[in-house]
Amino acid sequence: MDEAPHSAARVLMAADLALQHGAHVIGVALTGVSRFLYQNEVVDDEDPNLAQHLDVLRERARRALADFAPQLHALGVHSFEQRVLDDEPGAGLALVARHADLAVVGQALPDGRPTGPASFPAEVLTESGCPVLVVPCTARPRGSISVTTAGVASSGAPAPGRHVLIAWNASKEAARAVREALPLLARAEKVTLAIIDADLRPAAFGDTPGADVLAWLARHGITADTQVRQTARQGLLKRPGYVGEALLMLAGEGGCDLMVLGAYGHSRFRETLLGGVTRTVLETMTVPVLMAH
Repeated sequence: MDEAPHSAARVLMAADLALQHGAHVIGVALTGVSRFLYQNEVVDDEDPNLAQHLDVLRERARRALADFAPQLHALGVHSFEQRVLDDEPGAGLALVARHADLAVVGQALPDGRPTGPASFPAEVLTESGCPVLVVPCTARPRGSISVTTAGVASSGAPAPGRHVLIAWNASKEAARAVREALPLLARAEKVTLAIIDADLRPAAFGDTPGADVLAWLARHGITADTQVRQTARQGLLKRPGYVGEALLMLAGEGGCDLMVLGAYGHSRFRETLLGGVTRTVLETMTVPVLMAH
């Protein structure tokens, strides 16, 4: 939780998922103060200037959580807790998420101001061992949820998963993302498997790209169709391009309300941890994205 305009949309989405799956919700606000500050003997924890600064940061975190409990109560969620933690956003949430099934975070704001550090999704993904659901900044921040007698939330809330697009590139990260998404896929009305540039990795995709994934999903009672696309090849080496854009276009054409994406990175450096396709999707997405690493 933070003071971003679409923070309430995350609560609404988490509430809907909690109602559908009988889940417990933890609201976390981070002060941004590194936990290592307290281990640094150079810092005087009796310094009044430091104390005043910490009070300001903690008050800001408490404000971010002010509407959390009232909103969940109003939506019918009664199993929840909230925490204000002295830690950096990515590292702090990653520690909490190690004991959770899913972390829900916000997309960076369109003017370039992120809801946390630029490495926030990458750090939570790599340090928590937990899948991350990124809520777009365009998500509706208010709404009501009515629950059926079976305990299923109504479509009045912006819950993802009625039409799911799986971005499948035959990687272990994509397989992990699909595995983590199985509870959502089982509830989906439609599932589409998107395969881009399968010809570049014939050994990984097999003779019929997507056939093994479809069989895997079918064993879970999930029916899916396949969309196979090829991007334009660029340069003398005919490298593929615009895979992220192709995925977003497919999601828009199909009216998808959730993308499942394996987060792949080439570098150990945090600022470039997420691969180019992942960065493109996160920067321009208009639907929630479930990522796993």
